Amino acid sequence: MTETNTPPDKSLQQEENLEPNSDNPAQKATKPSGFARFFGRGKSTTSEPEPEPAPVSVEEGLDKSRTSLMGKIGNVFKGSFDINDDLFDELEEVLITSDIGLDASLELVERLRERVQAEKIQDAQGVVNGLKAEIAQMLLPAEQEWNVLHQRPYVMLMVGVNGVGKTTTTAKIAKHFQDQGKSVMLAAADTFRAAAVEQLQEWGKRMDIPVVAQGHGADAAAVAHDALNSAIVKGTQVLMIDTAGRLHTQSDLMEQLQKVNRVLANLDPSMPHEVMQILDAGTGQNALSQLEHFRKAVNVSSICLTKLDGSAKGGLAISLTQKHKLPIRYIGVGEGYMDLKPFSAKTFADALIPDTLGN
Repeated sequence: MTETNTPPDKSLQQEENLEPNSDNPAQKATKPSGFARFFGRGKSTTSEPEPEPAPVSVEEGLDKSRTSLMGKIGNVFKGSFDINDDLFDELEEVLITSDIGLDASLELVERLRERVQAEKIQDAQGVVNGLKAEIAQMLLPAEQEWNVLHQRPYVMLMVGVNGVGKTTTTAKIAKHFQDQGKSVMLAAADTFRAAAVEQLQEWGKRMDIPVVAQGHGADAAAVAHDALNSAIVKGTQVLMIDTAGRLHTQSDLMEQLQKVNRVLANLDPSMPHEVMQILDAGTGQNALSQLEHFRKAVNVSSICLTKLDGSAKGGLAISLTQKHKLPIRYIGVGEGYMDLKPFSAKTFADALIPDTLGN
């Protein structure tokens, strides 16, 4: 076992984008520097560290989703209309085609119908305001209190399929904990992907967070075991275990993940205290299937929904909550560190549905 903040060699690769070769002068000129190198979009043309880019708001991050959804809703209310069954059927179709999903859309429309009748709503703006209120209400189960201090260390197992930005997101969440004054340790249990260990070590070095690691191809469960023992000895408050991305069809990797889970539980039946699945909003309704498979394997207990700014599929948060009632701890609305936002049902609903129908 090594617990180190030593920088990796120059072949370091990002999880989804190959890191430029630092020996190439042409690439050096555009390589991000400072903290932004790992948590921002910016490119640096000088040797000076580049500041973190301006944070993206939830409203800005959901711009594509809002524009798509409101364009469809606007078509429903174009010209003359009556608030009747036909209108609710049209709204139902709009919601289904906006990645809110069949079951969640049916429930939303039924709730909206009851609200319209109870409040005697007779205009388009009133219907849209009612829809926003019902979306916020449906999302409330995803907004749950998160007390990571009830155990020490609080052990988090980070899981997900390939390419969702799991290691990147793990590092960002670790930085959030650090900014809250909590002591954090990272475990590089993604021993399957080339350069994954080095990637996490480099982030640990940048953030001054210890990283427990072995080598490429090492037993992931052994890494988790060593990290937990180290966290206990050091009195660390939060231990985050990064695991290899895998599909549910990769039985060997799923068994490896279950082994990590078992090793932790053998040391303490309450561990891991949280299994967080990173989901890419761009996968749409396929994310529901991913979550179902991982829940069966390792009892996923929370969600981080990333890349909401990259597609018009923000409605996925509604269908995930309607079906699974799991807390959504964070949403990613941009690439910067500050663009990973704690989830708020009202903020999300307000960003998805504007105050006026014309906006």
